[in-house]
Amino acid sequence: MADVVQYRLERMVDELDDLEQRGLFSRREIAEIVKQRRKFEYRLKRPSPLKQDFLAYIEYETQLDALRRLRKKLGVSPESENQGNEKKKKRKSKSDLAGVLRIMEIYELALKRYKGDIDLWFRYLEFCRLKKNGRMKKALAKLIRFHPKVPGVWIYAAAWEFDHNLNVAAARALMQEGLRVCPTSEDLWVEYLRMELTYLNKLQARKVALGEDEGTLTRDQSDVNEKRQRDENVDSFMSFNVRTENNENSDVENADSEKKQELFAEHGMTIFRTIYNGAVEAVPSSLNLRHRFLEILEGTKLANSGEMCQEILNGMKRDFLTQPEFWDWLARREYNPENVQEMSEEAIILHMQKAIQVYEEALRSVPSGNMFRYYTNCLMDFTARKEGQTNISGLSDEAVNLISHLLRIYERAESMECLTEDLACDYLSFYLQLGRLDEARKLSTKLCSGKLAEFVQLWVLRINIEIKCIARSSPSLSDDDLSSLFELLRYCLRKFPVSKSEILWVMALKLYANGRPYFDKLLEISVTTLARDGGSENGFSLSSVIVNFILQKDGIQQARKIYKRFLALPHPGLVLYKNCIDLEADLASIGDKDGLVNARKLYESALATYDKDVKLWQDYYQMESKMGTSEKATDVVWRARRILKDAALSITSPNLG
Repeated sequence: MADVVQYRLERMVDELDDLEQRGLFSRREIAEIVKQRRKFEYRLKRPSPLKQDFLAYIEYETQLDALRRLRKKLGVSPESENQGNEKKKKRKSKSDLAGVLRIMEIYELALKRYKGDIDLWFRYLEFCRLKKNGRMKKALAKLIRFHPKVPGVWIYAAAWEFDHNLNVAAARALMQEGLRVCPTSEDLWVEYLRMELTYLNKLQARKVALGEDEGTLTRDQSDVNEKRQRDENVDSFMSFNVRTENNENSDVENADSEKKQELFAEHGMTIFRTIYNGAVEAVPSSLNLRHRFLEILEGTKLANSGEMCQEILNGMKRDFLTQPEFWDWLARREYNPENVQEMSEEAIILHMQKAIQVYEEALRSVPSGNMFRYYTNCLMDFTARKEGQTNISGLSDEAVNLISHLLRIYERAESMECLTEDLACDYLSFYLQLGRLDEARKLSTKLCSGKLAEFVQLWVLRINIEIKCIARSSPSLSDDDLSSLFELLRYCLRKFPVSKSEILWVMALKLYANGRPYFDKLLEISVTTLARDGGSENGFSLSSVIVNFILQKDGIQQARKIYKRFLALPHPGLVLYKNCIDLEADLASIGDKDGLVNARKLYESALATYDKDVKLWQDYYQMESKMGTSEKATDVVWRARRILKDAALSITSPNLG
């Protein structure tokens, strides 16, 4: 390895000598460059060099070459005695090319090892494009050979041929080959259409620039002379004849120009129709693809574009009649808050009414929960845009009518049994926004006793509504209020597993944190529930939350008693172990004699179940290194190596995870 690195460094001697002779870098700086390059070269010669090693080397060489170019441009030298002839500095030499060549060489070495890394390939292509070093075609050919199934590769290659080489035939061939290899790629179809229409637009722009079409930027000199002559002889009888003749010529030219424009528009529509039909045949189930084609069509001036738009819409309606997403998109074409901001109030209301008609038709075709939710979301957007208020009092008649219509839509969804969890929550939340607490309370009771009773979020809303209703009549909760709320919470907490009822548990613990009898009952419910469901390996841990509550409220001794009770349950969960270990370790760090002993016991208990957890071993080792003894730390390492084998090599690293 050392011989190879030394050989590569020796190949840089001429370049480094040139940098010094031209006064761009001092001898000390060149020595530092050699030192850094030697470090990077050794990294690359390891048995398994990392991608980051190559990227770090490339970044260093890029910055170094940028510094060289800047000093050459400014004529700055780090040492005054090395100032040379300015002409010599500006003349091309070996050092001017060496930096780019070395970066390309590093890229190619990296790509030999990481052929499958698309991001690395595109980094290399961008470098070749910016430096214009003539390697682009070869690099693109390699990339296409290795990754023919990646649509972005074909798009990038075609874009380079089209924009850089101005080779439309090659770009078209690449796009068509890409579509043969990746016929279901939406991006390829869309970009192919954009490329063809852009080329057609360029052809038309060229004709305009050459004066062959309307709107020409140049005029023939004879036209200028004739105009001057008409201006000078405006009162003579000859001017009438000249004007008449020119008007006739102008009419002929305008007719020819319009005919040419029509030909371009017709040709563009032929291209659009051909590509669109091919895309629909290749990807018949993609609604998004047809959206994108329609957006392109609406942004261009093609012949009979209105008829083509209607044809696309009819095809979408035929193929996606049962998809709520299609109907929502169709209605949003009529009313979208972002597109109607500059319209008058009457026009906005008219668009909203058209959108409502689309949603009503959709409900006849797709009477589903998702369809109802799209409908109500649109109405909510309109209401929020129009008034920005949450109480009916003071709203305009139009807004009141819209709110009444929205409530009728929710009622229809309920009567048709199309209420989903999200839609039911929106229904209740809307009543709360309107300030109708009594109606919201009645509705929540009704929904939680029916088919939607299995949804946790609905129960959360019901309990919040109960609390709001109680708080409305009294600033503080009475014993009867606390008791009724507790019975409701008890039912919910027993009904749902811990993994689904995190919000309910946190709500209950905060509500009854200072009510000892109720808190003790919650503790008993938690023990029963955790014995049934087990603890958490990651995420929310009910036992950890309760231990932290008790620690803040009753102190460490009571917290230890409670966490030992939880750890005695089946499958207490890794999160609880880690939480208790952190608690004891913090106490040990401030001098608590029992903290370190308890932390060790907890680690041993946790490793009895989670002995394959590398992070757990690492934390154990770090604790012993900081607060324990070297013998204990060494013992942890040897035990980890025996159990984890190769993975144990990282337990002494502080950067793990």
